[in-house]
Amino acid sequence: MSVDTPDWSRIPAPADDGAAAHLDGLAVPPVPLPATDGTVVDLSRLPGRAVVYAYPRTGRPGVDNPDGWDMIPGARGCTPQSCAFRDHFADLRALGVDHLFGLSAQDTADQREAAERLHLPFPLLSDADGALAAALRLPTMTVDGMTLLKRLTLVIEGGAILRVFYPVFPPDRSASDVLDWLSNPRS
Repeated sequence: MSVDTPDWSRIPAPADDGAAAHLDGLAVPPVPLPATDGTVVDLSRLPGRAVVYAYPRTGRPGVDNPDGWDMIPGARGCTPQSCAFRDHFADLRALGVDHLFGLSAQDTADQREAAERLHLPFPLLSDADGALAAALRLPTMTVDGMTLLKRLTLVIEGGAILRVFYPVFPPDRSASDVLDWLSNPRS
């Protein structure tokens, strides 16, 4: 499945506002999150290494994005980001990633539609009530009355955040950036 990738040079890049600086080394709090595969995931209790990429929201075919969506720094690109993680799933596993998840504030029904449409081999997690975002003080933005997660990627090992990628831009390079780091974790 191909995805139309926008011309990233025409979309404003997010700035590093420092909103994720506190996350490195932080213990992940026990927050159960519903997943699109019907399970409930507590990131604090996962054995091994997990990669969690957070994104604002995935659009649905036939449903308009909020007005001005493409001009909000960091908003556009959730589908290309998810597809990049899908396409690099085997590579991530080969480099020791035991668990891969997408995370947004969307409800599980919207996420399930996206996971099925995009043929994702991993579940998406819903933080619709904002419990994980609040507990970790994740960076958020408000658009059309919706509180959405800003795009970031966490590498979690043994219940602690080992590495934070923030801001993430362009989104379709996120999986490659994680792969590069996994190949050379001192960078």
